[in-house]
Order: sequence, then C-alpha cells, then structure tokens
Amino acid sequence: MPASFKIHSRRKGTVLIVTIWVTLLLAGLVIIMGRSLRVDALFAANSLSTVKCEAAAEGAIDYVLTSISSEEDSSVEYEQTAFEAMRIGDCYFWAISPDLSDEDHLSYGLIDEAGKVNLNTASYDMLTKLPGMTSELAYSIIDWRDGDQEVSPGGAESEYYLLLDEPYSAKDDDFETVEEVLLVKGAEKDILFGEDTNRNGLLDENENDGAASAPDDDGDGKLDPGFYNYVTVCSSQPNEASGGGEMINVNDQANSMKIFNLLKENEGEERAYEILAAIQTQQSYDNIIEFYYTSGMTLEEFEKLGANITTSDEDTINGLINVNSAPSEVLLCLPGLEESEVEDLVEYRAENPPEEGSIIWITEVLEEAKAVEIGSFITGSSHQYSADLVVAASDGRAFARYFIIIDTASGQSPQVIYRQSLKHLGWPLDAQILETLKSGKELE
Repeated sequence: MPASFKIHSRRKGTVLIVTIWVTLLLAGLVIIMGRSLRVDALFAANSLSTVKCEAAAEGAIDYVLTSISSEEDSSVEYEQTAFEAMRIGDCYFWAISPDLSDEDHLSYGLIDEAGKVNLNTASYDMLTKLPGMTSELAYSIIDWRDGDQEVSPGGAESEYYLLLDEPYSAKDDDFETVEEVLLVKGAEKDILFGEDTNRNGLLDENENDGAASAPDDDGDGKLDPGFYNYVTVCSSQPNEASGGGEMINVNDQANSMKIFNLLKENEGEERAYEILAAIQTQQSYDNIIEFYYTSGMTLEEFEKLGANITTSDEDTINGLINVNSAPSEVLLCLPGLEESEVEDLVEYRAENPPEEGSIIWITEVLEEAKAVEIGSFITGSSHQYSADLVVAASDGRAFARYFIIIDTASGQSPQVIYRQSLKHLGWPLDAQILETLKSGKELE
C-alpha cells in the first residue's frame, strides 16, 4: 500500500475522533445549558410565586381590617368560611384559629386577644393556673415586668441574668410579645409551645413520634399545646360607654344625680328612688357585679344601665378577660373558680349567648361571692384581635404566613399593631393542599 494512502487514512481517523469529541462536548454543553435554563426557569417561577404570595398577604391583611371595620359594634362576628381558602388574586388564603378543645380539628377565623390571660397584669395565682406553668416561671414573669429589683421567691432580677453566658438585664417593664417570655428564668420552648412547634393547634405526625424527629414529644397521641395560645400582651379597653360616650363612675358621690336620671329614664321615678337608696347603703364598690347585687335591680333593669357605669376613673383598663369568649383553660385562671364552675359557665353561655358587653349573666351561674370575686377581672367586650394568616400561590410553588394583632380601641380605623412572619415554622395546613395546587387543580 502506498505511503501517501496510509497517511491520508490516518488523517481521516484523527478527524473522525476529534469530531466525535467535539460533538460530545457540544452535546454536554447543550445539556448543561438546558439544565441551567430549566433551573433558572424554576427559580424565576418560584420567585414570582413568592412575590405573589407576599402581595396577597397584604391583601389578606386589608381584608381582615375591612371585616372588622364593617362591624357595627365592638364585637367581631365572623363565619369560618370567610377565612377558609379565600381566593385573592392568584393565591388562596386562610386565617387559621386553633381549636383549643379539639387537637384533630382546625378552625378558621380571628382570635380574641381578650379571651386570654394578659402576661402584664395577671397575678401569680392566675399565672400558675396556666397549662404547664411552673411556680418559678410565674414569679420570674412578675419580676421581669415589675419596676423594681426585688426578687420574688424563685424569681429573678438583673443579678441573675447578668451572670449568664450571654448576659442581659431584667426588663422591669411590660412584655411586648409573648415570645419575650423565653428570656425569662425558667422558660423553655417546650413549656411555652409544648409539642405544637408549628403553632397550628393540630397534632402533626412529627409531634407524635417520640424522639424520632423534632420536637422530642412523648408520643402519647395527645397534643401538649403549652400555654402560648392562652396568653397575650395586648388586651386593653377604653373605659367608655358603648358608642364612645362617657362612663358614670358609681364610686363618685358627685355622680348620684346622673345615676338617678339614668334610672329614672329607664325605670321611672319611683323605682329610681328605690334603687338609688339601695346603692347609697354602700360607700364604694370593687366592681359592677358587687354594685348589681347591692342595687337590688333585676337582670333586665341592670342590662339597661350596665353599659354606662364603671367603678374606675382610669381612661384605659388593661388585662380584663372576656368571659363571653375565653376558653375554659383561661376561665380557670380567674380567682376562686373551680373546674366545675368553669364548666357551668361555658355550658350556660353556649346555650344562652350573652349580649355584647354583658357580664351580668354570670350571676345566673355562680354564687354571689364567686361572681363578685371575679368581677374585677372580667369584661364582656374585646378590642384587640389576632389573625394567623396563611397564603399559598395557586400553583403551589410558594406560601407565606403572618401573625398579626389588630387594635380597635383607638376609636379610629382598626390598626395592625404587631406583625410577625411565621414562614420559618413550615406549612401549617394539610400537605395535600399544596399537592393539589401543584397539579394545576383549583381548591374547592
């Protein structure tokens, strides 16, 4: 075979090999670029869904504010369906409300902050009745919020906190958030939140598997919710009559004529004199329940007067518990109440829904001494509400979650006074919801 032919054949083989390698290299680059473009496309889609969720969250907050503003009185009534899988733009939103009586069921709607124990005003005895609360933590909570450096038994002041590895001083002022409790001596996450690490009020799988996954639960098939859902730092009300009018302080002797005129207007002159005479047999009253018993009025007579009288000159009253909405765990924290009495209260109000603002109905359930004892700690109205808002994109690619507290006590439009992102706690609803959305289906 001629030498020139051999050289030509070798060149052809070399070109073929180079061509194959170049083709493989180009194919690899195309695959890499394709994957990169696909990742970029997914990232862009996820980012867009995230932006949509954040925008929808703002819309959901506005929806809640509008819902409260549309109420004619200070009581917020709502249907659960108004806060369950509501369509807003290209997203859905829920306002979840843990059903404290059923760990397997999730409710929807707003949460009454006055239906909780206020950490800034509750006594030691009230605090110790909260689920999971310890004596040490209760005293430490009081020391944290009071204005002195005097240490309560088992409590702590700055002297204790300044010796920690990461030292800080006792606040000696009001709690600004419930989570601030975690700074207090004796507080742990498992005491505050219990096993409910994602704060949805449900017993999720990871909260019932022992030490297999966080949290380190007991796996007993029951949710330990801690005391987070039973406490607040935002319950207060203006000391004014319904509609914003001036309250009449029954402890001010100068108001006798105002009381008489109000009684006369409602019951007539003769009956007004009878009631006024009974009222004046006592110099002062601790609360309007005590005033009611002394006055000798009937329930019907008192209901006409009750919304206009007070025993305090304070412009704002903090920490009263709404006896019309508080769960049994919170009612049990009221001074002197036994479990059986709390059960009677809950049963009675379920069968006889109280009028907005009314607390006098408790006299139909409790003995006089018990009713008077709790009278200084209760109210029949609420002015702060919270909402746990969950938003999901319609394609299931992203979600947002915000906890907000809304104040209506200013007399102006409802205002968001606290806002916290809870997205880091994970998706709190049924995982099937996201799968349904990812499949392109709409929620029913």
